[in-house]
Amino acid sequence: MIFHFERIVDHIPFMLKGIFVTLEYTILALSIGLMLGAVFALMKLSKSALLRSFATFYISIFRGTPLLVQLSLIYFATPQLIGYQITALEAGLLAFSLNSTAYVSEIIRAGIQAVDKGQFEAAESLAIPYHKAMLCIIMPQAIRNILPALVNEAINLLKESALVSVIGEMDLLRRANIVSSQTFLYFEPLLFIAVVYYLLVSMLSQLSKLLEQRLKRSD
Repeated sequence: MIFHFERIVDHIPFMLKGIFVTLEYTILALSIGLMLGAVFALMKLSKSALLRSFATFYISIFRGTPLLVQLSLIYFATPQLIGYQITALEAGLLAFSLNSTAYVSEIIRAGIQAVDKGQFEAAESLAIPYHKAMLCIIMPQAIRNILPALVNEAINLLKESALVSVIGEMDLLRRANIVSSQTFLYFEPLLFIAVVYYLLVSMLSQLSKLLEQRLKRSD
């Protein structure tokens, strides 16, 4: 027999525990990315050339370099640069959050710019301050329009979370590699976690479709 899935059955609970690590990175990084992304989106749309330039520079750096390089720099270079022994969790969350911020900010910016300009003009005619109009009128409409895109960003984060295995985090991939080293089987553990990732992504994709359908019905 070529495959020996029966030899990894006892290791399945151990591998499945990696789901919690994977979801932890996905949820926390996306939450931080949403908050910071909104800030950078507003900076990108600001009338201040300095704020626009800073936001553009930040976004170009994190969108223009590989996430693995960013993660490695933060985890391995931080002790050398500032003398702080950063943990794998801190490094992973920092790298994923900063990276997600760059992508989410562009999603939110596009959502804001997609809102009818008449909304801005109506707010101005009612003498509503800019920050209140943006927070209470424009942003809710923008978020509503970009929900499917945000779900897609969550899917990307979920898949990219496998990168934390290179810094020792006990995610799905790291646990599969440990099982491989114990059983001397590589195809079976890796195929198993590939199926788990596929199921997780499928659930998020289904959520995205439901959101799109609900938004279409509400138009």
